[in-house]
Amino acid sequence: MFVGALRLELFLPECGSLKEKRKVIKSIIDRTRSRFNVAVAEVDKHDLWQLSSLGFTCVSPSESAARETLLRVERWVRSLGTAEVLESPIDIFTS
Repeated sequence: MFVGALRLELFLPECGSLKEKRKVIKSIIDRTRSRFNVAVAEVDKHDLWQLSSLGFTCVSPSESAARETLLRVERWVRSLGTAEVLESPIDIFTS
């Protein structure tokens, strides 16, 4: 069993308040969960208007499948155009 973890550091240039940020982040989280069947949560930078850190995880029978799922998530979030991806490290764990 392989567990993949992706951390997306996002810059949200259009957000001028925490309320706007929450709206954008909630949309990304909800759409990503339903589209890719991954777990996702905001993991850092809760009180900053234009920055966010999202964590995504998936479980897979192979390392390559876990990595590919997380790469597809990253590409998809980039394609939304609502946030600029600053960093996107992927870690794969095995048991």
